[in-house]
Amino acid sequence: MKEYIRKLPVIGPLTKSIYHNLTSRLKPFRGSKQYWIERYKSGGNSGAGSYGKLAEFKAEVLNDFVRGNAIETIIEYGCGDGNQLKLSSYPFYIGFDVSLAAISRCQDIFCEDKTKTFKLMDEYRGETAQLTLSLDVIYHLIEDDVFFEYMERLFDSSKTFVIIYSSNTDGQHSAGRPQADHVRSRKFSSWIEENRPQWRLHQYIPNRYPLKANPDGGSWADFYIYKKTG
Repeated sequence: MKEYIRKLPVIGPLTKSIYHNLTSRLKPFRGSKQYWIERYKSGGNSGAGSYGKLAEFKAEVLNDFVRGNAIETIIEYGCGDGNQLKLSSYPFYIGFDVSLAAISRCQDIFCEDKTKTFKLMDEYRGETAQLTLSLDVIYHLIEDDVFFEYMERLFDSSKTFVIIYSSNTDGQHSAGRPQADHVRSRKFSSWIEENRPQWRLHQYIPNRYPLKANPDGGSWADFYIYKKTG
């Protein structure tokens, strides 16, 4: 496998993502948290969704929302390698992740930016913000207890808005394509209706590059913006 990858003319983010997806199948899956710890530790990145046109689309939506709603404080759960964040314009930001390697990368990239702080998920101490973010994370939460805990923190730590960028269906993303061990699509909107009814869908923004129309460079994720009522 490594010899094949070395022969490719360009080792871009998409190639690296495919490589890590393929090689992960050769090792036993040891859980969502361990998968990402090992992926970043071995030099892997946050995936194709945090690079190129998809990253630009996400940044455009998020920056417009932050600016248009006068958002001052933001928490993201699953900040990853920091590449998506390079395109962001946030007044004050805290990024959490399960991977120490990812956190270290982000700290290096933004070492001179005093508006950004990065912490391990285990270091969460009740921080809150006007807006909390979950970008390309929910469909990577394989275990039910991990998903439930993540969703509770995502909503309970937000004062006003929650933005989720994810698929919102149960089961396979696309017929005929094998689903990796670290991917499990969830209809998270049902969880919100049942467990956080005070939160209502404020805005839905479909992906500019849907997977069906862009099989080699699209995404199954869309934007779901929730607002706290009452």
